[in-house]
Amino acid sequence: MYMALKHSHMLFIALSVTFLAVRFLLSLKSPALLQNKFLKIAPHVVDTFLLLTAIGLMLTIQQYPFQTPWLTDKLFGLFAYIGLAVMALKGRTLLMRWVGFLGALSWLALVGKVAITKTPVLFG
Repeated sequence: MYMALKHSHMLFIALSVTFLAVRFLLSLKSPALLQNKFLKIAPHVVDTFLLLTAIGLMLTIQQYPFQTPWLTDKLFGLFAYIGLAVMALKGRTLLMRWVGFLGALSWLALVGKVAITKTPVLFG
């Protein structure tokens, strides 16, 4: 069960980042394409399954945020990633959008490092 959840979680991470990148690039080049129904719904479905697999993993390994420092780091990193992803897609200026996009990817890299090493960076 653990391996299935882990690999599903990693798949949804890859899909989520791909949707962010595609939507970001479209927002720069062809904003009208962002009105496509698939591009409006699919990222939310993927992110929902990403969250569900994260909860499933957490319950499977019986480690929880605010009790396990590396999971607390991942949770705060997730909030930062979401906030910066929103800024990347809805920022008022081009600079704000690029800062949001690169910042979101940076937080994602930090969360990935914490997930692999199980070593907290923020709340260690």
